[in-house]
Amino acid sequence: MRRNCALTPSQLLKFYLALVCLSVTVATGFLFAGVKIILIFTAIELTAVTIGFLVYCRHALDFEEIEISGTRLVVRKFIAYKETVVEFNTRWVRLSQPHEHEKIFFITQNGQCVEIGQFLRREQLKSLIAEIGSYLG
Repeated sequence: MRRNCALTPSQLLKFYLALVCLSVTVATGFLFAGVKIILIFTAIELTAVTIGFLVYCRHALDFEEIEISGTRLVVRKFIAYKETVVEFNTRWVRLSQPHEHEKIFFITQNGQCVEIGQFLRREQLKSLIAEIGSYLG
């Protein structure tokens, strides 16, 4: 399950470089025309866009992965460059049903709890729970 992002980080970098080149070109034109204040606004604009793009890139590669092999259920989450891996036994694990307006459910076993489903639509969530439930015993 991956986050739905329109641009990959490499595509975003190319777009960002084109945006910087365009903004600097326009600011340089105004500088040659004698309007120096445009440089300040260009710097503010590029700073704000840079911060926004960095936040976007930080979460563009986020994913959740569930692997079931025999009696092992492994949940791997990669959120904001932090990877979390939790292993469960399929015989003892429990799935919680999401409440009416929630987009997540929990996989729990002996005090361990993992939140799953933040990148899915509501209708996909129910089918995922049913599919995982068929492997549990």
